[in-house]
Amino acid sequence: MHRDRYYTLAASCPDRSGIIARVTGFIAEHKGWILESSFHSDEGDEANGGRPARYFMRMEVKADSLPFMLDEFRARFEPIARELEMDWKISDSAVKKRVVILVSKQEHCLYDLLARWQSKELDIEIPCVISNHDTFKGFVEWHGIPFHHVPVTADNKPQAWAEVRRLFDESRGDTMVLARYMQILSPDLCAAHPGRILNIHHSFLPSFVGARPYHQAHERGVKLIGATCHYVTAELDQGPIVEQDVIRIDHSDSPDDMVRYGKDIEKTVLARGLRYHLEDRVLVHGNKTVVFR
Repeated sequence: MHRDRYYTLAASCPDRSGIIARVTGFIAEHKGWILESSFHSDEGDEANGGRPARYFMRMEVKADSLPFMLDEFRARFEPIARELEMDWKISDSAVKKRVVILVSKQEHCLYDLLARWQSKELDIEIPCVISNHDTFKGFVEWHGIPFHHVPVTADNKPQAWAEVRRLFDESRGDTMVLARYMQILSPDLCAAHPGRILNIHHSFLPSFVGARPYHQAHERGVKLIGATCHYVTAELDQGPIVEQDVIRIDHSDSPDDMVRYGKDIEKTVLARGLRYHLEDRVLVHGNKTVVFR
């Protein structure tokens, strides 16, 4: 990763000739210096009535190589984006992303994220942690981070989700991370923040969705277990997948062994998936993702 300040342009548009020339030509016209670039063409299946071909790109441009700041970049680039029918965003590496963490009673992913944050491995701001239990209140506040206990019961779910949404919006959160948060978010909350809520599921999806996936895996006698970082949608554990990993097991491993092994995978998969998301390396395409590593 470069130390110089840079802008990250992430975009997708209908595939056609001349896309790269149009975008890089704009940057070159203003003496911009491209530090990194990635491209992908999805051929689609339009001939058989499927999705049309689409083009994906990500570029990092050295900020001080341009004669203007980000707002003017947006204004000048907008006509090109409109011409190319582009979905796009551009971010500034100097502006830290604000990550709100949700957790229940399992600590390993929370501990790992806070350790990475404290060491600057994840150069983010954590405006608050929200939990449906007060188990980690002291631990979180010891780190100087506000902690909000929002109980979730069968009778108060609409109020609880409204409060979670209020806290996220009030804290100006960019991303919500479910770090083993064992509640199913409401469809309204998912719809309010599409592509901004990340979950770590303790299974190699699409296998073993829902609760107790390690026990499900043990009953099936699988030889690999894994974890999946994905975007949250209204459909349980079905959102676009960002990152996955697996570990080999054998017949002698109990469900408790698998839970213990799985915690290590969950931490690393969530941290990698979150990093890809924060660096604008993930572009959603229907229920799939393009991830520029």
